[in-house]
Amino acid sequence: EAIRAGKPVLLPTDTVYGLCTTAYHDDPAWRIYKLKGRSEAQPTALLATDVDVLLECVPELRGRAGVIARTLLPGPFTLVLPNPGERFHWLTGSTPDRIGVRVPELSGPGAEVLERVGAVVATSANLRGGPEPTRVEDVPVEIRAGAAAVVDGGALPGTPSTVLDLTGPEPTVIR
Repeated sequence: EAIRAGKPVLLPTDTVYGLCTTAYHDDPAWRIYKLKGRSEAQPTALLATDVDVLLECVPELRGRAGVIARTLLPGPFTLVLPNPGERFHWLTGSTPDRIGVRVPELSGPGAEVLERVGAVVATSANLRGGPEPTRVEDVPVEIRAGAAAVVDGGALPGTPSTVLDLTGPEPTVIR
């Protein structure tokens, strides 16, 4: 309910705890950027429950980008793909022609939440430059205090997703 209402939520992913909210409106995204201390110019991932939901959100990903997404996802990857429709401009930062997308391999409470909402804007639940949180207790106090809900999924692996830029002629690992 908090995500649908556009409020920040701490959500376990397959990598680290994420600060999430609805992906379908810009104001909620601006709220989590502010809570995290993140620049609006920096891109943030669209995290979907499965590849079909991802393709509903960004239908231009069908074709080559869709084949790549179906090959690599679900998994611990954020794929930077062409965004010719410049959808979700509040997630693309200073590069509206590209969008970062994820479909995590989830189980437990994180999966249950994501299945109910379909897609969220997601960024790691740390302050800018801080360590990636692997437990709810690792999330900075100010972020926990600003979250409308906390979904505790226990200890997580702790390795952030690998970010692959697939917009050029050759794939590039960004992180």
